[in-house]
Amino acid sequence: MVNAKILVVDDNKSVLSALEILLQFEYKTVKTISNPNQISSFPDLLDFDIVLLDMNFSAGVNTGNEGLFWLREIQKKAPQISIIMMTAYGAVDLAVQALKEGAADFVLKPWNNDKLLATVKSAYELRKSRKEISELRRKEDNLKQHINQNKNYIIGNSKALNSVLNLVGKVSKTDVNVLVTGENGTGKELIARELHKQSNRKSEVFISVDMGSISENLFESELFGHVKGSFTDAKDDRAGKFEAANGGTLFLDEIGNLSLQTQAKLLSAIQNKTVVRVGSNKSVAVDIRLICATNVNLDKMVADGLFREDLLYRINTIRVEVPPLRERDEDILLLADFYLNKFISKYGKQGLRINQAAQEKLMGYSWPGNIRELLHTMERSVILSEGNVLKPEDFLLNVKTSVSVDSGPETLEEMELLMISNALDQNDGNYSAAAEQLGISRQTLYNKMKKSPLTPKGGTDVLKKKIE
Repeated sequence: MVNAKILVVDDNKSVLSALEILLQFEYKTVKTISNPNQISSFPDLLDFDIVLLDMNFSAGVNTGNEGLFWLREIQKKAPQISIIMMTAYGAVDLAVQALKEGAADFVLKPWNNDKLLATVKSAYELRKSRKEISELRRKEDNLKQHINQNKNYIIGNSKALNSVLNLVGKVSKTDVNVLVTGENGTGKELIARELHKQSNRKSEVFISVDMGSISENLFESELFGHVKGSFTDAKDDRAGKFEAANGGTLFLDEIGNLSLQTQAKLLSAIQNKTVVRVGSNKSVAVDIRLICATNVNLDKMVADGLFREDLLYRINTIRVEVPPLRERDEDILLLADFYLNKFISKYGKQGLRINQAAQEKLMGYSWPGNIRELLHTMERSVILSEGNVLKPEDFLLNVKTSVSVDSGPETLEEMELLMISNALDQNDGNYSAAAEQLGISRQTLYNKMKKSPLTPKGGTDVLKKKIE
């Protein structure tokens, strides 16, 4: 016996009795009503799986209009129910109309028991499919909502930041490709998420990919997907990041780390708006909003032959430059207070505050690591704090890495390498710990060290001397 609920609506009590007797041996619950007006107040209608509905209730009327009316009413109240229409008048056009209106099937009176049972079974399978689809959509919506949850916030009221947010507001409603540039730690991904949050795709997923952490031999599999058996570890079909982001936004961070070969493959996918999974020859159409980010000068890379000019044109319809923290003086203490409260809550250091002298020290520092450095500085200070007041000596700032007009590294690349060098020294050459301190992956750290012409063979001390 199938655990399903069936409702029969017919003004002929003989029909109701016959169907109840026939169906009660097949389905757990069978209810009957002779007046369609009872449908509106029928209890738990949403819990029913199938409705067998007569098309004519008034004497001498056989147009089927009454049945179509109640078909629509039931669909309004319980859209997932499978409805089977019944009539003694087998007009083909009436059957077609009922199916167009959403009926699952059509039964003629008098019916053949076997055929009717088969029709009811098909309607029940349809009902199950609808429930499964509805549940999958609910789970998908919940998953998208979870993926899109952004617990980080854009903090600040500086003119430089407001200029960026004003541009974001103008661009977000379009589907143009955006290139977000800026130094490490300035919050480029936050800007990308804000573009998505304000876009027409905000209810869809935001997929973020760190291009610096993907090895070249896994590039196609990660971005375009693969089919089972296409390589040794391909045990199942797998969608890539392009397909996962279909309908939403795909954010490619550290786009400047791609080799020329992988740049060509990415360009093809962007141009054609299709991807081909590894091991397949079938193109899959994708609809994405593309946002890329980099901390390197792509124009210089193009001039040096390290980045494809046609790819730069594709990803650079709009460029958003995120200002470094040293150009956002008004935001430093706002951010410091935000992170202070965050870590007070996290580590249970209630009542902790920053005194005036410490605030001046924070304001006077150039923050070469930008917001990421400020975040780690605040966390370290809160963890190590012993009293209720954070004083200047509680903030360990690496003055050597400060950037000024007259001294220090001259380029972003040199500054980045010096930060890497200091991080490695502070962590006794431990790459994993240094990467965690810098807020990047171990693979990204390797890539940056390997890529730079300044990387020494003799260790980090040599690197410092070359920069200094």
